[in-house]
Amino acid sequence: MDRRNFVINSAAMLGSFVSTEGFGSASTDESASRADQPATQVGRPVRAVSIGFKPGLPLDRIAALVDEEGSRGADLIALPETCRGQDDRSAETLDGPTVSAMARLAAKHRTYIVCPIDRKDGARRLNSAVLMDRRGQVAAIYDKLYPYGEEFHKHPGVQPGQAVTVCQTDFGKVGLAICFDVNWAPLWQRLSDFGAELVIWPSAYSAGRSLQARAIDFNYYVMSATWTPDCLVFDIDGQQLLHEHDSRSAGINVSRHTFDLDRCLFHQDYNLPHKLAKLLQDHGDDVERERWLPMEGWFLLRAKRSGVSARDLARQYGLEERRPYINRCRCDIDKARGWQFS
Repeated sequence: MDRRNFVINSAAMLGSFVSTEGFGSASTDESASRADQPATQVGRPVRAVSIGFKPGLPLDRIAALVDEEGSRGADLIALPETCRGQDDRSAETLDGPTVSAMARLAAKHRTYIVCPIDRKDGARRLNSAVLMDRRGQVAAIYDKLYPYGEEFHKHPGVQPGQAVTVCQTDFGKVGLAICFDVNWAPLWQRLSDFGAELVIWPSAYSAGRSLQARAIDFNYYVMSATWTPDCLVFDIDGQQLLHEHDSRSAGINVSRHTFDLDRCLFHQDYNLPHKLAKLLQDHGDDVERERWLPMEGWFLLRAKRSGVSARDLARQYGLEERRPYINRCRCDIDKARGWQFS
């Protein structure tokens, strides 16, 4: 198959995927939770917690860990893949004990929770990540698009999901992917296309460079929660920000990281030198070039004080972030070839 037909067929395949923008918009209560953040905060900070452990941990112990971290303050708490296991007795519905317990804790602590379960949906069995909002309601469900081989041999077998999931929360857009999904770049491209700013990746294993490659290619933050148990956090330029393993010992890892979703990454093309120089000349007290990557030709901007958005100021000065720049170039190149994708 030549490249043109390969890309056309790939696009047709991806076109069947659907973005889930949540089951509803952020509520007044959720917006109030963001309003509770200090007025002096810089950028768009999001306090995220990854809790990792091997399957088999009792539900009351999982709930105690989530309750403890929620009481410390969090915007999002993530648990590992099929956190109650995946055996002949583990399948449960959305109103089962695991989601119900996490929903109560999400409402109690006014936090989002990513709760992966072995999900029963009628006659179907799915490897799912359920995102609950600050009210304890289901905001989105992601069903693993690429189950691991052994999952098909369970009784009943796990069925592949059908849609990419990106959910609009009160702090930004959260994408979801699970374990073996890390090996298929088109899924991660779709998460980018739908605007994911932070991707939560529950998994059985760490993935390491495979996971890092997704952050490098698509310029969103990535945070894992695994059975290993460990947590990896990658920056929007792919730099590893955190790797913690078994931090609580006894097979439990708890990691915290605060993301700034206002930080933004640019390619030097058409942005340097004049547009960036003008921005920094006029607003040097408001924003800064945080990092320059000469080999990639990339740079990062961030806000320096509260009440300022580096992203908004960059747009005002005509700077184009790398993700939309690459997408625009892709469309221009396809058009030049004589064939386009919508």
